[in-house]
This record gives sequence, C-alpha cells and structure tokens, in this order.
Amino acid sequence: MAIATGVAKQLIYKVQSALGTKATASSAQALRRVTSGLELNKGTFQSNEIRTDYQISDFRHGSRSVSGPIDGELSPGTYGDFFAAATRQDFAAVTPITSVGLTITGSSAPYTVARGTGDWLADDVKVGDVVQLSVGTLDAANITKNLLVASVIAADITVYPLNGSAMTAEGEIAGCTVTVMGKKSFVPTTAHTNNYYTIEHWHSDINQSETFIDCKVNTAAVTISPSGMATVNFGFLGRNQDLDTSQYFTSPTAATTTGVTAGANGLLMVDGATVGNVTGINFDVNGNMSTEEVVGANVTPDVFAGSVTISGQLTILLEDATYSAMFADETEASVVIALTTANTAAADFISFTMPRIKVGGNSKDDGQKGIVQTLPFTALFNGAGGSGIATEQTTLSIQDSTL
Repeated sequence: MAIATGVAKQLIYKVQSALGTKATASSAQALRRVTSGLELNKGTFQSNEIRTDYQISDFRHGSRSVSGPIDGELSPGTYGDFFAAATRQDFAAVTPITSVGLTITGSSAPYTVARGTGDWLADDVKVGDVVQLSVGTLDAANITKNLLVASVIAADITVYPLNGSAMTAEGEIAGCTVTVMGKKSFVPTTAHTNNYYTIEHWHSDINQSETFIDCKVNTAAVTISPSGMATVNFGFLGRNQDLDTSQYFTSPTAATTTGVTAGANGLLMVDGATVGNVTGINFDVNGNMSTEEVVGANVTPDVFAGSVTISGQLTILLEDATYSAMFADETEASVVIALTTANTAAADFISFTMPRIKVGGNSKDDGQKGIVQTLPFTALFNGAGGSGIATEQTTLSIQDSTL
C-alpha cells in the first residue's frame, strides 16, 4: 500500500461565491507552501451515567469545524488573496501620474523628487508607497528603480532607492510618469470584504482529496530575520470538510514563480528614517474570528468576524536612547518594511506600512556581544490619514509589486 508523502501533496484554493457554497472546480489556484496543516475538528463528549457494570456506554461526536495554518516563504504575488482577506479589502491599483515635470535633488539618500505642477497628496501618494519614475528623458540612474517614499508634501516627496543605489540630480524634466507599483490593500473603515475559501489537499500518490469548505483567514503572521527568508503564516477557520478519491480542483492555475523575499534585501524605516541595526521584526494580524456550536446542526452556522488587531515585536541593537525614550515617553512612531526578491533596482517586492504604532516594552539582553533591545508594539488606527493626506487612514497597508 502506498504511503502519502509531502512532496506529492498539492495545495489548491479558490474563493467561494458565498457562505455555504463550495467553490466550483474550475479556475482554482495552486499555492506554494512550506506546510499546510488544515484539519477537520470535532467536539466530543461521553455519557456520564453511573452504571453497575462500572463502564462507559456511549461516546459521541459533536459540532464540526476546520482550523489550521498554511506556512510559506514570503513571495510577491503568491499570497495576495489571503493578505486581502486579512485586511478585509481587495488589492487595487493607484492611478499613475502622467505628463508631470520632475526635478530630482540630493547627493545621497534620501533624495527629493519635486514636481513642477500638481499635488502629490491629491494624487494619493502615501508615505510607505514604493514608486518608479519613467518616460521623459530622465537619467538612467533615476528610471525603473524602486523608490520608497519617506515623506510627502504637496510639491515634494523624499525617497530612498530600495537597493541602495545612487540617483542623479537633474531637472526639471518634462513628460514623466510616476507609478505606485503593483496594487495596495489596507484595513478599511467601511465596505469590508468577507471572503470564504474552498481549500483542497490533494494527495496524488494515494488518490485522496481533503476539501475544506467555508474557510476564512483569521490570522496572518509575518516574520523577518536578517539571515533568512521572510516567512508568512496564515491561520484559517472553516466549517466543514469533504473527502474523496478524486481531485476536486482539476487543472488549477500553476503556482507563482516569483522570488522569495529576505530580510537582507530591502529597507526598514521608522518615522521616515531608514534603520540599519535591526536584528529582527515580526508582526501578527489577528481577525479575532470565532465559531459557535448550535443545537440541531453538526456544523457552525458561520465563521464570525471580530476586530482586526495588529501587534508585533522589533529587536534592535542598542546604540542610543531613541527606543528607550520611545517606551518611557509613550511616543508613537510609524514603521515601513519593504522587502525585495533581489538587490536589483526594479526587483519584485512586497511592503507593509503601519502609520501609527506604540511600543509596550523595552527589555535588553546582556553578554559578550552587541546588546539587543526587544520592543513589543501594537499598531493603532491612524484616524488622521486618508484622502489628500500623506498617510492612509488605517492600521496596516500592504503593497505588492506583482499584483
């Protein structure tokens, strides 16, 4: 008898049209993974009768539900659907700014990109956006290069090239285009999405299909270290499972082939300034979802959404009182993490912006090494942001260059 192996297991998913409606079998998406641990769960209970034979006479199964994680290495374009489900807003493109005159100044990063006419704020460019300049007769050092926006006012933006390369001062150069790359999603204030997924484990070596139905993304955890691949973990809650000996999602779209991001490639920015002494950062998006058991049915009626909360931890080498003061004085800050798949100027990337965080501690280790301070933080709603403002009105914004 054949034994199932991990390398023969396929992970495939598709968004459902509604709660209780299993996704149709066509046009599903194969997904890259490190592991997938989705499982059917059941409550169990047994008889408490006192019997003269000193034995238990009945044991029963209760309500069914689905839970478990999908772990992966963070790659652009791969987990966009699940990140959008975590923020509860689909990814959308920002309209490019065309036919604008640009002047670039500065001898080293950050560089200033000024426009002759128009308004960066009105055109919806935000702190934490990654943009590229093109068209016109711009110098080769300034075009098709990922530029992380550190600050925005009506006439100017300041930017850092993600790969650390130099830009060339010039201008005014007419007829340029400025593009916020890929698409963005953020936790919105209204019109939240409510997506359900059908997810299949297809064990091709034993012809066994496990199809999980009415699954929702409850949590999303991102972990970034300086000497490893960035990783992501999505925690799911669902309602039920089907078993079969035939694959349900036949002929799915092939999994993405984009590169994997790493902590060594990209930039971390705190309060508009890049930081180079961080030893690690992670954060969790928690949808605080729940299921409820009901009388007369063996599945929960729904997966119920709660508030979206975001918390994380930053570890950083101790070099001054900046972060100690941030904790002592209860000072708020912004955090931007932009990770690329290579150190080239236009490499694929995914970025995360938290416009407003507050540190909840500042502990330090000790030893014959560089001292590391650990700062747990909570991301807060940025009510001061929004349309025509330099920041989004949200807790977390995500940008993916390949969507």
